[in-house]
Amino acid sequence: MQQEKERVALTSIVASAGLTVAKGIVGISTGSLGILSEAGHSLIDCGAAVMTYIAVRISGRPADENHHYGHGKIEAISALAATALLFLLAGVVTWEAINRLLAPGSHAVEANAWAFGVIIVSIVVDYYRARALSRTAKATHSHALEADALHFSSDLWSSLAVLTGLAAVSYGMAWADSAAALAVSVLICIAGWRLGRRTIDALIDVAPPGATELITTAAAQVPGVVKVEQVRARAVGERTFVDLTVAVSRTLPLDRVSAIKLEIAAAIAKRMPGAEPIVTTDPVALSSETVLDRVMVIARNRALAVHHVTVHDIGERRAVSLDLEVNGKLSLRAAHAMADALEDAIAAELGPGVEVETHIEPLQPPDASGREAPPERVKAVEIALAELAPESRPLRDIHDVRVRETDDGEIVNFHCRVPPDLTVQSVHEKVDALERALRLRSPSIKRVIGHAEPIR
Repeated sequence: MQQEKERVALTSIVASAGLTVAKGIVGISTGSLGILSEAGHSLIDCGAAVMTYIAVRISGRPADENHHYGHGKIEAISALAATALLFLLAGVVTWEAINRLLAPGSHAVEANAWAFGVIIVSIVVDYYRARALSRTAKATHSHALEADALHFSSDLWSSLAVLTGLAAVSYGMAWADSAAALAVSVLICIAGWRLGRRTIDALIDVAPPGATELITTAAAQVPGVVKVEQVRARAVGERTFVDLTVAVSRTLPLDRVSAIKLEIAAAIAKRMPGAEPIVTTDPVALSSETVLDRVMVIARNRALAVHHVTVHDIGERRAVSLDLEVNGKLSLRAAHAMADALEDAIAAELGPGVEVETHIEPLQPPDASGREAPPERVKAVEIALAELAPESRPLRDIHDVRVRETDDGEIVNFHCRVPPDLTVQSVHEKVDALERALRLRSPSIKRVIGHAEPIR
C-alpha cells in the first residue's frame, strides 16, 4: 500500500510538471491570462505534488520513541501548505484579472489552436489524475493524496472555464479571458477552502465522521459490556487511534475482563480497518448482584481467600457468616485485625444492621513440599477407610487412595461412589463425616480430601 501511494504521488509530479511547462509556453505566446493562471495553478500543483511525495514517504515510517503515533500528521501539514499556496495564487490571478478588466485592450489575447490544444490536453490529464489520486487517497486515508486529488479536480473545472473564455475571445469578446481567469480564481478558492477545512480538522484531531457511532455499536454488542462510557478517536494517516472506556460487571474475573477487551478491539478493527483501539474497563455494581457476589468482590479486592459464605435473613436483620483463610503463621492479633477489616467492609457494602461473623482458619501454604507415603502406609489407610465406610452406607467402592507425607502431617486423597440421586448436601455430609472419622482414628493425618462420583 505504501508503494502504491508513492507511485501515484510520483506520477502526479510528472503530470504537473509537464502541464506547467506546456501552459506556461502557450500562455506567454498567446497572452492569455486564463492560460497563465492555469500555468501558475499547475506550478503550485507540481510543488504540492513534490511535497506530497516527500510527505507520503515520511508518513510511511513506523512509530518511534519520539513519534508514538507514527508520522501520519506530516501529510496534513503538507496539505495545509498546499492550501496556502492555492489562496496565494488565487489572490495574484484576481489582482491581474481585475487590472485587465479595468484597462481593456491593454493585453492582446490570441485564441489559436495551441491555446485550445493545451487546455484540452490539460482537461484529459486532470480527469484521469484526479480519479487515480482520489481512489488511492480513499484506500489509504492519505490527506496528502486527497489534497492532490482536489488540486487536479479544481484544475479540471478551471480548465473548462478557461476553454470557455478562449471560445468567447475567438468570437471577439476580449474581456472573456480575464473573466475566465476570475472564474479560475474562484474555483481555486473553493478547492482551497474544502482542502483547508479537512486538513485543519485532521491537525486538531476532529473525530472521523461516523466513528463514534460505529465504535459504540461495535463495542456494545460484545457480551459482557454493560455500557459504553466514553469514545475518543483521531485519524493519523491510514490509522485511527481509538480510546474507549466500557463498563463491565465488577464480579467478573480478570481473565474474563481481558478477553472482553480483546473481543472489543477485534470488533472495532473489523468494522474500521486501520483502527488501533485501546480499551479501558470500568468495573460497576449491577442491580442483579447477589449478596454472595458482593461479599466475594470485597474479599477479592482485599486479596483474601474466603469460602462457605452463608447468608440468612432473620426478621428484618441480615446475617452473613464466612470462613476466612489466612497464613497459619500469623499471630491471632494480626489475623483478627484482617477479619475485623473485612467485616467492616462487608457491613459498609450491605448497609447498617447487618451482622457479619468470620471463622478464621489457616491457609494451606502454596509451596508446601511432600513425598509419597510407603505402600504399607497407603494400605493401612485403605483398610481404615473400608472399615469406616459402612457406617456411612451411601459411600461405596473406596478406591484410588493416595497418601502424601508433609512436614505438617499426612494428606489423604480418595475416591468413592454414591447413588446418583442423592443431593450434593447429603453427599457432602457423608464424605465429611468419613473424613473426620479417619482423622480421629489416625491423628498423623492433617487433611483428607474425598471425591464422590455417581454410580453408573
